[in-house]
Amino acid sequence: MGQVWRLWGHVITAGALCVPLAYLAVRLLARRRAARGHRAPLRTATADVIMVVGTVPWLWMILTPRPGPGGVSVVPFQDLALLADAPLHTVFVQVGGNLLVFAALGALLPVRSARFASFAAVSAAGIAGSFTVEALQYALRLGRVSSFDDILLNWVGIALAAGISRPWWITRIPARTVPQ
Repeated sequence: MGQVWRLWGHVITAGALCVPLAYLAVRLLARRRAARGHRAPLRTATADVIMVVGTVPWLWMILTPRPGPGGVSVVPFQDLALLADAPLHTVFVQVGGNLLVFAALGALLPVRSARFASFAAVSAAGIAGSFTVEALQYALRLGRVSSFDDILLNWVGIALAAGISRPWWITRIPARTVPQ
């Protein structure tokens, strides 16, 4: 885990320093929405801020240039099979990181918006985001491998997070309380 800290300690530190700012953003956004008549201002403000704070650091990490040629891996499960021989900490970082990239989005998008209150809708949004990130890695020549397996793992993370947050999805609130 020392290598993780060496590579991403600055992102972890920045994320930790943003927690008080995120709390302030939730309070200010909720106050503004309440003043405009939203019936669930705190709920929507909290979901919006946590989606951003829970996703941006991961995007920062995976869009950071690395030394190397990069490439594309479109064969399903090829990269995952290569992890079978990797050290356990490498598997943990690779698989765990990919599961978490869009987890906040997967958990809170259906809590925030009735338009995404189905597994199909939240999956489509997550897959679109994941595909976009992989395409950016390739197009920007960041020295990273754009992989089908990364998109797959991102989707699994989105689906798991959405499943965990299912009891709080917006469909549980009467439609008249959903802010437009």
